[in-house]
Amino acid sequence: MAEVLALVEARLCTALGEPDARAAVTFLGTDRIEVLRFTDRDGGLVRYATLGMSAHPMTDPTAAVADPVKGPRAELILTVRAGSADTDKVLRPLAVLAASPQVEGVVVAPGASLDTGDPLWPAAPFTSVLVAEPGGLVADLELAAPMDPVRFLPLLPMTPNEAAWKRVHGARELRERWLARGTDLRDPLRGPVALD
Repeated sequence: MAEVLALVEARLCTALGEPDARAAVTFLGTDRIEVLRFTDRDGGLVRYATLGMSAHPMTDPTAAVADPVKGPRAELILTVRAGSADTDKVLRPLAVLAASPQVEGVVVAPGASLDTGDPLWPAAPFTSVLVAEPGGLVADLELAAPMDPVRFLPLLPMTPNEAAWKRVHGARELRERWLARGTDLRDPLRGPVALD
């Protein structure tokens, strides 16, 4: 476990630079989840990446026995524009989402919705996120066989209306709606996209 997390942190640092802050959260009955903050001063962006979710493979909740080695592994990455909202308060909600495979036995994959039930940060219009496709920002981390690679899954904040619309129409349709409307998904204060 420690070896996997050391490799994951090295991959994050290679892709995003050195973290300028980190916080750790431990939930009863789960391993510690850290959230690292990377600030891109040139682009005015701040990125939050989980560290700890990939320590164990995610297990299909219908599986009779959990495989301790094989199975999908992932970490979560959230990117927002810096300075216009208190987004550092997202650390605990991100840790909660990263702990969900251990706590709830879910497999987090692209196209899934993850809901916190509360705003992601103070006054945020978002209470959930859409899990996007990996590979753009941080490349998959190959691990020694028979372990699956670690995938770094971007998170796209959703308003409650967008999340409800996504449940009916699907993740692909929501992404196309965002694209057609030129939605800035990194804006921590953005309003909901028009869904009519």
